[in-house]
Amino acid sequence: MSAAGSRVRKIESQLQRVLAELIAREVKDPRVGSVTVTAVRLAPDMSLARIYVAPFASQHEPQEMLRGLVRAGGFLRGLAGRELGLRHAPRLEFLLDDTAEKAAQLTGLIDRALADDQAKH
Repeated sequence: MSAAGSRVRKIESQLQRVLAELIAREVKDPRVGSVTVTAVRLAPDMSLARIYVAPFASQHEPQEMLRGLVRAGGFLRGLAGRELGLRHAPRLEFLLDDTAEKAAQLTGLIDRALADDQAKH
């Protein structure tokens, strides 16, 4: 991995940790609630950060949670940039991480296929 690539990975990791703390501590929007920051992917030029989030015991729909995070995005961008000492903080794009949901669906399909197979034999 190049030096630039390892720097990007390091900033992704730091940004994930910092954003998880800032969202929990600073975002007052009730739509957001408890959120798990599952991954951060920075563009190679570090102008954009895709933030993958999953609701954690939220009373609101996932799309509402995302709207709350988008609304707080500029605020979080400024705080995270200062916290990490970045001259130009990346624009934050929040995306729903649905890998756990997809894994559960896949497991369900496998279980049904196995049950059908058992019923045939």
